[in-house]
Amino acid sequence: MCGIAGIYAYHYAANPAEREELRRIRDHMSARGPDGFGEWFSSDGRIGLGHRRLAILDLSERGLQPMLSSDGNLAITFNGEIYNYRQLRARLESQGHIFRTDTDTEVLLHLYAEKGEAMVNELRGMFAFGLWDAQKRALLLVRDPYGIKPLYYADDGWTLRFASQVKALVAGQKISTNPEPAGLVGFALFGSVPEPFTTYQEVRSLPAGSFMWVDRIGTHDIKRYFCIAEVYRSADAQKPRRTNDEVQATVRNSLLESVQHHLVSDVPVGAFLSGGVDSGALVGLMRDAGQREIQTITLTFEEFRATRQDEAPLAERIAAHYATRHITRLVTEQEFREDLPKILDAMDQPTIDGINTWFVSKAARELGLKVVLSGLGGDELFGGYPSFNDIPLSVRLLSIPGQIPWLGALVRRLLGGFAHGFNPKTASILEFGGTYPGAYLLRRGLFMPWELEGILGKEVAHHGLRRLDPIRCIGEALDPEPKSSFGKVAALESSLYMRNQLLRDADWASMAHSLEVRVPLVDATLLKQLAPLTGQYARRSKRLLANSPRLPLPNEVVERAKTGFGTPIERWLRRDNRVQRWKQIPALNLESCPWARRWAVQLAPA
Repeated sequence: MCGIAGIYAYHYAANPAEREELRRIRDHMSARGPDGFGEWFSSDGRIGLGHRRLAILDLSERGLQPMLSSDGNLAITFNGEIYNYRQLRARLESQGHIFRTDTDTEVLLHLYAEKGEAMVNELRGMFAFGLWDAQKRALLLVRDPYGIKPLYYADDGWTLRFASQVKALVAGQKISTNPEPAGLVGFALFGSVPEPFTTYQEVRSLPAGSFMWVDRIGTHDIKRYFCIAEVYRSADAQKPRRTNDEVQATVRNSLLESVQHHLVSDVPVGAFLSGGVDSGALVGLMRDAGQREIQTITLTFEEFRATRQDEAPLAERIAAHYATRHITRLVTEQEFREDLPKILDAMDQPTIDGINTWFVSKAARELGLKVVLSGLGGDELFGGYPSFNDIPLSVRLLSIPGQIPWLGALVRRLLGGFAHGFNPKTASILEFGGTYPGAYLLRRGLFMPWELEGILGKEVAHHGLRRLDPIRCIGEALDPEPKSSFGKVAALESSLYMRNQLLRDADWASMAHSLEVRVPLVDATLLKQLAPLTGQYARRSKRLLANSPRLPLPNEVVERAKTGFGTPIERWLRRDNRVQRWKQIPALNLESCPWARRWAVQLAPA
């Protein structure tokens, strides 16, 4: 896990890539890579690559980046992990390729030399990289299938810049910081900025599962090589007939294989442990994969003691069940107050989440860990959210009345006149609840589109809604559309909430502590293996996960009501005088609303 940066002055009249600018971008990401740094410039100065290293594989200096091919024709700056790099390397060596390091980075160079851009279809991992091909005079930007690792770029028509963080590009001091209304509107609606937008007009996110070429002409069309919705659509066409034992064996073998791949490391690998099924099953599978010394970490809060929100007691029982070396880390309100400025500084784009990951990552780093596994993605893969029931039910009930012209908008306007008496989502239910994109907006939205003027102002709200087009934005996650309701909701949750919020928050909050978070349940190969089964066995799919370790999870874990991985942030924010902007917008009646709406107003630009 690292921080990557690059500048390509592709236009013939552009100034050469500036060394000091590249260093400003690179070194803004020093927390992502405290173990080393490097830079490389082409002989003509038109392209420069930068890198900050967090050493995980081949800890020697041979693993420093940017890395060049032996003939000097290729140069790469790479962030992430290629979990199948050893298999790829063995095959490449059998074809005559000679390696100088034990890194996955060098495997990428040799694989590109062999396959070109088609290499992306052979990679299993989380990754973002920029690869310079001197013979083509072209730069290849690539991002992993799920978008676990970020990759942002800015193109002013003369020069393209890219980095692992939006704030790093801004730190380079050469890009425009004009605000992007679509990004601001997206944040207010969803609590995170939906890709490819950011909060700046000039900065874009390379979409997950995509790659893009940049040459002397400029940027070329982005090419998508992986699509979650397409996997579910293909899975819906399959109806494998298997016994219960065969289904359980398939799930166990697929999960175990993913965990084995995610344990590839030259440093110890720990695990975040809550009191839930996802992280608990992963810890059991880590032991099945042969890891004997497992360090697990759980957060606890004084405010949650003796309540069902306290993860610690059950997590400690799971740790004992699998004989891990376990710590329970107490987070106090005082620590939160002290860390809040650091949290906001590390937060690369505004988000209503991520604070829990900040503290559990901080705890892991205090123990000396560089790598941990997380159960993130289990609810999306195994249908653990209420949305898997609620959204299809909404569509079934409201699809016909929702088709009556103007009815939904009329009801919303009538009820909107009683804003203090009606939940905004209740007022919008006929307008949006009859389609999957609309029902998803109701389910995951913080604010409804018609509320945004009060937060962002009329001009930004109208311009941003026009550019973002929220229903279209959500609908793109269903292209091509899966046939089953499970596939539709899984594609929506994985492509939107998980990608734009959970994965992005896991990245910035962990990397602020120089910690790599790996997510074995967020794996394209695993998805292809399990998608034909999880929808078919949706009612008991979490039980399949719980029973996957050789020593299954205890029943008290499986049958426990879902609580999520939370913090007492609502109470803390109410008492923090630095976080009171929401009180300035009385028309939205935020006093009695969920804390996430107040936090979103606090983070939204004034």
